Amino acid sequence: MIKREIFKEELRSVLHKNLTLGHPIFDALLDPQRPNLPLLKSTALQGYQLTKHFLNYVEHLFFYCPIPTFKRALLINMYEEETGRLSRSDNHVELMKNFLRAIGVSDSERDAERPLPATSALINYRLDAVRDSSHYHVGAAAVMIASEGQNLETKAGEARHELFSKVYGLAESDLLFFSVHQAEDVGHVEQGLNLVSQLCTTGKMQDEALFAVDHTCRLFYGMYENIYLENCRKAPGTASLGGGH
Repeated sequence: MIKREIFKEELRSVLHKNLTLGHPIFDALLDPQRPNLPLLKSTALQGYQLTKHFLNYVEHLFFYCPIPTFKRALLINMYEEETGRLSRSDNHVELMKNFLRAIGVSDSERDAERPLPATSALINYRLDAVRDSSHYHVGAAAVMIASEGQNLETKAGEARHELFSKVYGLAESDLLFFSVHQAEDVGHVEQGLNLVSQLCTTGKMQDEALFAVDHTCRLFYGMYENIYLENCRKAPGTASLGGGH
């Protein structure tokens, strides 16, 4: 077992070694010379599958949380997810729906979408993790560190929503789902790092938490890979989709 502060930095290091913005799909999505709206829609529709489940993860983490200070922080997180009042915006699922409408996805198209296999794998891994109170540290690592950490990534110093705005001409109000999460998740990830580093009192628990962060990030990468390949299959004439495969 390693000291708590060292372990906390190990968790942070594993998160930052798994940068999903490095996937070729983002080269295709963020090319200012060749905006790819069909690919953006496909990616956003799969992202919506994740958004629908996120409050469920946080609810389980709140319910089972053994440390009162962190339990209160999770309660605040739930309140914001459900109401958007702390960020003066809206329910976070509604924010994602607004983004989908802004890029031309109809409500019926949104509701008809189903998760791809890799998206389901990511959803189910986190659901299983947070439902197992005997491995609370695993669920907290997967959701509070690896998942919330996805919103902190930047490409060439800019957040993905800032790049989407430039490439697709989207208004600031269209991108509130992303800007709100980028601002809030700095604190959420730090809470996750502090919570998990306190919870892990054995070397085995530390190893399990480190694996959960790494594995969750890899599942995110796998989801983007699945979307990327599925769109290449649907549009074989766009072989230059991502410049890496």
